Amino acid sequence: MTNITRLFDFPYYQLEHKPNNSALVTKYDGKWTPMSTQEYLDKANTISRALLRLGVQKNDKIAIISTTNRTEWNIMDIGILQVGAQNIPIYPTIGAEDYEYVLNHSEAMYCFVSDEEVLEKVNKIKSKTKLKDVYSFNHIESCKNYSELFELGKNESNQSEVEARKDAVKPDDLATIIYTSGTTGKPKGVMLSHWNIASNALDSSKRMPKIENETRVLSFLPVCHVFERVLIYVYQYYGASIYYAEALDKIGDNAKEIKPNLMSVVPRLLEKVFDKIMLKGEDLSGIKKALFFWAVSLGEHWKPYGENGAWYEFKLKIANKLIFSKWREALGGELTTMVSGSAALQPRLARVFGAAKMQVMEGYGLTETSPVVSVGMYRDTHYKVGTVGKPIDNVEVKIADDGEVLIKGPNVMLGYYKDPEKTASVMTDDYFHTGDKGMIDEDGFLKITGRKKEMFKTSGGKYIIPTLLENDLKQSLFIEQVMVIGEGEKMPAAIIQPNFEFIRDWIEHKAHNIGTSEAEITSSELVINRIQKEVDKYNKRFGKWEQIKRFELTPEAWTIEAGHLTPTMKMKRDIIKGIYQNLYDKIYRN
Repeated sequence: MTNITRLFDFPYYQLEHKPNNSALVTKYDGKWTPMSTQEYLDKANTISRALLRLGVQKNDKIAIISTTNRTEWNIMDIGILQVGAQNIPIYPTIGAEDYEYVLNHSEAMYCFVSDEEVLEKVNKIKSKTKLKDVYSFNHIESCKNYSELFELGKNESNQSEVEARKDAVKPDDLATIIYTSGTTGKPKGVMLSHWNIASNALDSSKRMPKIENETRVLSFLPVCHVFERVLIYVYQYYGASIYYAEALDKIGDNAKEIKPNLMSVVPRLLEKVFDKIMLKGEDLSGIKKALFFWAVSLGEHWKPYGENGAWYEFKLKIANKLIFSKWREALGGELTTMVSGSAALQPRLARVFGAAKMQVMEGYGLTETSPVVSVGMYRDTHYKVGTVGKPIDNVEVKIADDGEVLIKGPNVMLGYYKDPEKTASVMTDDYFHTGDKGMIDEDGFLKITGRKKEMFKTSGGKYIIPTLLENDLKQSLFIEQVMVIGEGEKMPAAIIQPNFEFIRDWIEHKAHNIGTSEAEITSSELVINRIQKEVDKYNKRFGKWEQIKRFELTPEAWTIEAGHLTPTMKMKRDIIKGIYQNLYDKIYRN
């Protein structure tokens, strides 16, 4: 095989060019269990034969809901796609009501779940859907196990039918419908073809660092999101070993065990890693503490390609030997590159991790663009802190007169499922309207400056771009989440969720005589005054009309489960404002 045009071509390409005995690795019962490329495809073909015997037709929809990434997801993905059916991935963290909506809207006929927690939510709404059956990856007494399909597909007598179905799948055929975790309203079903995603994986692959069979990747971002999914196809293309993390809170442990060379991250995760490192620094004393914060301060001024000169690089060598080497050890010691997407990355984090020889390549894209539009790459000077890199091959980026980023290319979606009107509203000819505002600098790097819809005017007629303020304020160790408000009001203000974990440690370190419950923290004058200091510090970077004049603290954490955040950790602004209407009124009406 030389040409990849459909998603199931990736593992076949790997088998022919770069077969790997540890192509997919998942931890079962405390033991990392590898699966070879050959076994992966054998199992996928068995699943395909079983699906045909279940009566699955071309264009039927099959849902997968998995709490964590795991080998079974990939087997099902290829097994479904090569019979001409569509894989409908669903975020595990959304509520049962949303499960019901997505399963009904997509008309899914079968559903594969990972565990009891997901099964419980599906069972609540199963009777209101068209589901014929539900299968589980884990062994659950009350549910059919997906291993039953291996029995059903064991007989190879219908493999010729599988081959015929594969041959009939065209690059422009629908491969998947991904329901975006919209910040408002019901999720939209983004229709992506095989070539939408395959072309994006191939064009993105050129921006990756050197990847070989020996390369180990740690995967933990949800594979139901197209960002991680397209990277999985890229890793398969290069023949890397993909290790699936047990859970988000096990990333550190898993990294020490497998020593990854590469992983993808979202800024929020990187922020949390950095916060934990800083807390450990606070625990040090004397010369060790002084050296730690000297290294961090040095890192905050890092520039790529030795731009700071020989004296800076000499000091950085010392910082790496004494301090940053320990950071690398905590993540396995062999991590050289992280790919960041989904939200804006603080430049400070890009600099500090870059200084520590764990470069963060920030990218930009949307589900509707399969997703990659642009991404940084360290070689060939394709990297600049504070930008999302240069557009990848075959993807055209145009900045509209009002600053909106428009995208044209083979990666642009087929449209929104069952919603031609909404599709038409985001397309002008072949250009997709992203809703993001941005600019392309003199060197061809794309910089995203905010969301078109989120920009607002105060009553004085001044424009405010909340994301610029929010991204700066979130650099504070005291602030976990912040939403800038003030549309139509006399001044910008903020609703802030404190970083409760950090503040508890701060209270302990400083021996402050205040309570550590969330309610006690948010009502403490000491905490409020300390956060005011942080707000004052970041306010200095903005014009007087943009500065945060008042803020209120929320007495609980913002979570996906409580509805504050989307599954990709984006703020649901209208919902947050509704939840904290009392705080909003306190700022503007009292």
